[in-house]
Amino acid sequence: MRRLPALTGAVLLAATGLTALVVPSAAAATAATVSVDAGQTLRTIDGAGVGMNVAVWDGRMNDASTSTQLSGAGITAVRYPGGSYSDGYHWQTHTVEGGGYVAPNTEFDPFVAMVKAAGATPIITANYGSGTPQEAADWVRYANVTKGYGIKYWEIGNELYGNGLYGANWETDKHDSKTATTYATNVLQFVTAMKAVDPTIKIGAVLTTPGNWPDGIVGPGDTKDWNHTVLSIAGSKIDFGIVHHYPYSTSEAEMLTKPQADIPAMMSALRAIQPNLAIAVTEANSQYALNTSPSGLYTPDMYLTWMEQGAFNVDWWDLRNGTDCSKVTTIQGATDYNDGGMLSSGASCEPPANTPFPSYYGLQMLGRLGGPGDQLLKTASSTAMLSAHAVKKANGDVSVMLINKDPNNAVTVNLAYSGFTPAAGPPTVSSYLKNASAIGTATTGSAAAQTVAAYSITVVTLHKATTTSPSPSRSSASPGASPSRSSSTSPSAGPSRSGSGSPSAPQGSCKVTYTKQEWQGGLVGTVTVANTGPAAINGWTLTWTFPGDTTVGTAWNATVTQSGKAVTAVNASYNAAIPAGGSTSFGFQGGWTGNDASPTAFALNGSACSVVTA
Repeated sequence: MRRLPALTGAVLLAATGLTALVVPSAAAATAATVSVDAGQTLRTIDGAGVGMNVAVWDGRMNDASTSTQLSGAGITAVRYPGGSYSDGYHWQTHTVEGGGYVAPNTEFDPFVAMVKAAGATPIITANYGSGTPQEAADWVRYANVTKGYGIKYWEIGNELYGNGLYGANWETDKHDSKTATTYATNVLQFVTAMKAVDPTIKIGAVLTTPGNWPDGIVGPGDTKDWNHTVLSIAGSKIDFGIVHHYPYSTSEAEMLTKPQADIPAMMSALRAIQPNLAIAVTEANSQYALNTSPSGLYTPDMYLTWMEQGAFNVDWWDLRNGTDCSKVTTIQGATDYNDGGMLSSGASCEPPANTPFPSYYGLQMLGRLGGPGDQLLKTASSTAMLSAHAVKKANGDVSVMLINKDPNNAVTVNLAYSGFTPAAGPPTVSSYLKNASAIGTATTGSAAAQTVAAYSITVVTLHKATTTSPSPSRSSASPGASPSRSSSTSPSAGPSRSGSGSPSAPQGSCKVTYTKQEWQGGLVGTVTVANTGPAAINGWTLTWTFPGDTTVGTAWNATVTQSGKAVTAVNASYNAAIPAGGSTSFGFQGGWTGNDASPTAFALNGSACSVVTA
């Protein structure tokens, strides 16, 4: 359906800092039990799993802060050119059928540059409604052959069931026939033309959302409903199906039930038609209490439930959306602007442009839980008022997310684990509290019990118990840990490569995993530092030298400086402590001209580390 164009504003919000974590007393809390089965993996989080929509009418699409805010929310996929605009948008001329507004500097190339700078992958919706298979194939050629962007995911149109076939008409469709049969038959032509240019791309077709209008209705000219028709004709040729998820709610309490109440049934219905079909949810939103704490709770719950049920991608609608200022209201003690964006568009009744709304912080909490490559685990909660999700990381550590949907009462959660033994000592806990404007971090509670404030999200990061034999270490003991997004196998021994004049710890007391996502002239690097020694590290400095001409630009979770080819990364305040057996990660966006070879030697606090690169 058509969405509101983004409104303009003039003030850019400065980045918010971390706040202290405030935990209510256990005496004031109700009780719940959560079990985590580390031996039962539901799905691995896809590299394009956590997505966002942007639109060509958003004049702030390429604000200087956009890529930073996308990466700061853990966004790994960005969909373009924007909902129903897609079926009228002609990429070569940067125009929309009927004279729809397109903002300056939102053309395809600036969009890709912004997405790559954020370390994310583009998802492109080809114009079905007023376009042709040839136009779509030309887009693939320009993107992946001419420019070498390597864009993997492509959709054929947006919400084409809204083309008037079933009565409602919001989607541009200039084909003489509007039937599901016609759409599916034409999809085959798009697939043939596009894959003739690049056979490695993945192409998705539009489906109706099970249980939502017009699912189950047989339209004029068809013999089956939309989904059965499209999949019977095109199901063997497409790579994934596309659904959109906008649940209807009349209260905060009802909205917060929707992930568990709706999503498993929706996925079951899709699987009943084509069991092995990959599913992408390329538009999703809460549709209620959009800019207040209930939406902050709903957002990670919705994303994670879809992914646990098998969706490989979920995309929020949208980064900036705009609002009708006559619809401003108050919900749970905060102002709701009825704006479906995650960032303020800067409308006259709203906070300054680019101010994060609660849904943005909810997505950041998902990033605190886990990221691409982490395994979603089976969890169970004793009460519907508390949602639980968990991931297992490559190094065996486990993180648990607890979402308290009770607006008035804290809950004391007793945690039980199967197939996982947590390390001793208090875990690292991140929390997003009701109506807060930042995420807090502390070392509190235990692996077995946590108190979660009313209307809040808590992520508990647990290191697995280790039996590593003691070895010399230069680090001093310090409690606390930092969330880890990746790690690798046990370190290998070898001589020190440190250039320090003082004695250095044996290689193997630290391990660095360096990975990168690259494109011509640019990359995003991720560095994971694992403490494999017997003592905790309190404060760290990591140094390395690039073999080629890579230069470091924007960085996150560390302060990164460069002198020539030599690079130094210093911990942030919140990830200075790395316990024995623990790890922490940081990343950066960089550039290169002729050689972006990965570094092969790292030193942590002057001591050489074993290295894994990918």
